[in-house]
Amino acid sequence: MALTREERETFLAEPHIAALAVAAGAGRAPLTVPIWYQYEPGGDAWILTGRDSRKNRLVQQEGRFSLMVERLEPTVRYVSVEGPVVETADSTEEHLREMAARYLPAEKVAEYVAFSLANHGDGVVVRMRPERWVSSDLGSV
Repeated sequence: MALTREERETFLAEPHIAALAVAAGAGRAPLTVPIWYQYEPGGDAWILTGRDSRKNRLVQQEGRFSLMVERLEPTVRYVSVEGPVVETADSTEEHLREMAARYLPAEKVAEYVAFSLANHGDGVVVRMRPERWVSSDLGSV
């Protein structure tokens, strides 16, 4: 059964690991990778990625991407959202801290942020405006 707008936005706002998909060119399947993301109902979804990553190059080239999140319990539920890139900007330590705090225990955030700043190179924040949604709750199959 399809989710209501409120249900799908609330579900997407939960800290799931997303599968990001973006077209990868003629003769190639879409690039599909797991990624952390941030979303608040009614707003734009955003990701952090390396400035020179293949993922960022393809997202900038195509100008759009999709995110798909799912869970298996207490019911099988998923939400997929697709839309255009509306902004790409340099990422900051605060972006990194916000994202890490969404997914990691509080006591691990500072260590992760320090490691990421020292090892991952320059990053960008890519914001996507959700345009098309596909969602379902299959119940406890």
